[in-house]
Amino acid sequence: MANQIILTDQAPAPIGPYSQAVRAGNTVYVSGQIPLDAGGQLVPGDVAAQTHQVLRNLTAVLAAAGLTLTDVVKCSIFVKDLGNFATINQVYGSYFEDATAPARETVEVSRLPRDVEVEISCIAVGER
Repeated sequence: MANQIILTDQAPAPIGPYSQAVRAGNTVYVSGQIPLDAGGQLVPGDVAAQTHQVLRNLTAVLAAAGLTLTDVVKCSIFVKDLGNFATINQVYGSYFEDATAPARETVEVSRLPRDVEVEISCIAVGER
């Protein structure tokens, strides 16, 4: 079965040679999302505002694949400052229910695209 590229105009277009997401069988791999709006503009605000936008982008890409956040089995969070972990975690927790919360890691990095504070990627499993 060939991989299917997932693309939606409800999330920012890729800013490099990659896809918003790829479906391989019942698994969807969503590329890291940063706090850009669907038009590609950086969303102003603090790390909480940026995290909300990132999760809205993930939600939009998943919807284009016929999935929701409840289908997510793994997230990777990349942050510029681990001192913002509590804020990011609070916003993140408002999008995932405890009963279906995915596996996750959070990693501090020295720099992210467009010098944003947070980037999140995910893996989801589900039939369309």
